[in-house]
Amino acid sequence: MHKIKKLYNKKAFTLIEMLLVLLIISLLLILIIPNIAKQSSHIQSTGCEAQIKMVESQVEAYTLKHNKKPQSIEELISDGYIKENQKYCKSGATIHINNGEVVAN
Repeated sequence: MHKIKKLYNKKAFTLIEMLLVLLIISLLLILIIPNIAKQSSHIQSTGCEAQIKMVESQVEAYTLKHNKKPQSIEELISDGYIKENQKYCKSGATIHINNGEVVAN
């Protein structure tokens, strides 16, 4: 009989306590996941803007060296100002040079 009392006196979480913890964790995940998705798209657009500014600075460096603006992004790549993969943004947009201006489409 003494052994049976010890078996029932163990300290443990009840089923209700476990369900409450799972409910709180689920609610937090429901609130956090949409915000993470929004931030991901914002980060990609900000990263593309930064990459465009980097290419613009390389266009200026090219202009200072050759006394003319490059006609295309390929001129920057062939002269070693940027790498081939730097003409694409993480969002999938391609960086072009139109009339001396750097744009992403």
